[in-house]
Amino acid sequence: MQVASTTQSDHAAGTRALTMPPPLTAPRFELADARIGRITCYVDGPAASTERPLLLIHSVNAAATAYEMKPLFEHYRKTRPVYALDLPGFGLSDRADRIYTPRIMTDAILLAVHEIRRRHGDAGIDAIALSLGCEFAARAGTEAPNLFRTLALLSPTGFDRRAEAAAQKAGNKDATRAMPWVRNILNVPLWKHGFFTLLTSRASIRFFLQKTFGRKDIDEGLLEYDYITTHQPGAENAPYSFVSGYLFSAQALKLYQALAMPVWMVHGVRGDFVDYNGKHAVEGLPNWTIQVMQTGAMPHFEQLDKVVAGYDDFLARAAGA
Repeated sequence: MQVASTTQSDHAAGTRALTMPPPLTAPRFELADARIGRITCYVDGPAASTERPLLLIHSVNAAATAYEMKPLFEHYRKTRPVYALDLPGFGLSDRADRIYTPRIMTDAILLAVHEIRRRHGDAGIDAIALSLGCEFAARAGTEAPNLFRTLALLSPTGFDRRAEAAAQKAGNKDATRAMPWVRNILNVPLWKHGFFTLLTSRASIRFFLQKTFGRKDIDEGLLEYDYITTHQPGAENAPYSFVSGYLFSAQALKLYQALAMPVWMVHGVRGDFVDYNGKHAVEGLPNWTIQVMQTGAMPHFEQLDKVVAGYDDFLARAAGA
């Protein structure tokens, strides 16, 4: 992989970078690969820290960016090197008009991890992923287990009944739940941009966030940033791959089961994302710890202290294992 890195995103990155504030207020750098495109990463932490680096991986939806990991970034930047990235198609990363796949997202994570290890040494890193980002992180963890010491999954996808049904029909490990006809309809030039604009009005974003949080009280800063990021050039490209199923692995459960490192999984009980019928597939595995919180699908926005306490306890046990 060819890597191009800058310390402050100081070269031209298109008009989007000039008009949209970064999702995290932190130094940033870019990595580039011919297949992935250009991705933007964020980093902070105590100077000359010897603590193990932490990578934060956001989810995928119409408005996804590293902002979704902001509470964790703000907390851990005080005590250890912490990194976050905008996945391909989101935030300040390239938003090319193409089909986005788990392969592209996984390779972006691996590219970031290799850069982190270049900076901090060859020890495995810790990683926290959110929602669909968990599937990409799990794929990275199964393909390159030596790169990760631990993996934390917040509200992971792939454990619901539909995912279980898809797994029974799936073929190889790269099979997805893609519906090409949906993407073809969404990409008709006559309404491609207009439909996405309707989908991402402030009222629509609030509606979807309320379904995610499982309550009317949401994070208003997240809503405002979601509105900004969804009104940038090319904002619809990756979300249309998401809506049409290209980014969902048909073998997510098998990816999770194959993870060898210590895994911490957290999910909530409110909102539209509470179907974890398939978690029995990993509940008995010795390297898995599963915690249920009285939250929606963004527990770190609602109960940051409890998430941090649970995660730190998990890390302490993993270090002593």
